[in-house]
Amino acid sequence: MQGIRNFIKTYLLLDMFQGLWVTLKNMFRPKITINYPEEKTPQSARFRGLHALRRYPNGEERCIACKLCEAVCPALAITIESDVSNDGTRRTTRYDIDLFKCIYCGFCEEACPVDAIVETRLHEYHMEERGENIMSKDKLLAIGDRYEAMIAQDRAADAPYR
Repeated sequence: MQGIRNFIKTYLLLDMFQGLWVTLKNMFRPKITINYPEEKTPQSARFRGLHALRRYPNGEERCIACKLCEAVCPALAITIESDVSNDGTRRTTRYDIDLFKCIYCGFCEEACPVDAIVETRLHEYHMEERGENIMSKDKLLAIGDRYEAMIAQDRAADAPYR
């Protein structure tokens, strides 16, 4: 009995016609595809993308070199070196994040006591040269300066949930 059923399915091409029926049925439905570069999907304020270092409104960098973000990073992607500045405060001399190692978990952002390191909503970035995956302190501060308005807006939107 099973052999006859397989013979009929094979020679009448029933499986192929079932697949074609699915195609025909969905051909006239409205499309839900988004044309990515021209159209963007809405993004959550909690999206974790490219990192940034923030400054205080007076222009002083927020990072106090406590190294909590380096300690909590599960991928060991953050490297920090610090020194005491002339005014007696401890500041970073080197703050590097290896984006190839980073798993964008957000632990660094959660561990920071002064909200110095944040993950922005930027996800459209690329590297063309060797070594561009290492985000140095200068690059991170530049991103923070450039997108401070967006970062502050996202932090304000997320404040009731923290």
